[in-house]
Amino acid sequence: MSFDGFKDYFKILGISRNATNEEIKTAFRKLARQMHPDLHPHDEKAESEFKEINEAYEILSDEEKKKSYEEYISYRFKNADGKTRDFDRDNNDKRFDEYLNFDDFLSDLIGRFSEVGQEIYSNISSNKNTQSLNLDAEFNLQISFFEALNGAKKYLLVNDERIEVEILKGIESGSIIRIENKGNIQPGKGKRGDLLIEINIKSHPIWKVKGLDIYADLPISLDELALGANISVASPRGDTYLSIPSGSLPEKKIKIAGQGLHNLDTQGDLFFTLKLKLPENWSDDELRLLDKLRSVRIDEPRSSWFDQART
Repeated sequence: MSFDGFKDYFKILGISRNATNEEIKTAFRKLARQMHPDLHPHDEKAESEFKEINEAYEILSDEEKKKSYEEYISYRFKNADGKTRDFDRDNNDKRFDEYLNFDDFLSDLIGRFSEVGQEIYSNISSNKNTQSLNLDAEFNLQISFFEALNGAKKYLLVNDERIEVEILKGIESGSIIRIENKGNIQPGKGKRGDLLIEINIKSHPIWKVKGLDIYADLPISLDELALGANISVASPRGDTYLSIPSGSLPEKKIKIAGQGLHNLDTQGDLFFTLKLKLPENWSDDELRLLDKLRSVRIDEPRSSWFDQART
């Protein structure tokens, strides 16, 4: 058996043979940040070291792989002089005879790319029956209504890396922002997937978003509905005036064109739904006027209702 290509993973991570899992993880993260390919573009040596760091963590962070690796080290030093010792080798020693070199041992040990070392938010799809590994990481990002309206910059911590995400104004719920080469890292190879960010707009007590259009319920008094009015209202872009036509009915929608979300060269509209709001307590003057209204009213509100109810 040849020991060509042997790698001391403890030395690569700069830790002792007795390092705890937390110490292994801390050492890996520190070195991964230092040697990340994004920080050393076109540097083949840095890329090679980055792969070794991931490879080391792949082995040492997994209890079974670490145990097998340590047994291999023990076998390596027992047989360092190249002499055969069939008479005193135990079964653990004998099973290493099949490997021609360290690369063969490592290939069998890793078997397939595992999911060790990925952050908890990542969504990695992989199973034992497939040779491909989806390295794309998915993240659900909630933004406020006004961040969707005006755009914003958000910052995420991905694999200990601070990433800036630009939220374009007018973005819709369910939109996916793809950031290339910021996803999960393939252990032992350094290959990295993309970060897929799904946008979810938080609900707002007044403004409701449907596509690029914005909807809001607008409280209206009885006289404003009946007589019409030009009233001051709030809008997502500031206060404005809204004209209520006389004789308007509750649930009528009034549109303000172009005041919805803007997305590139497309813009939505703002819709107000009129909601009749009666006072909880009427003044004496209001009650007298309502009594007068009742005496002069000519419309019978339930005439057609009776006809339908009786048929």
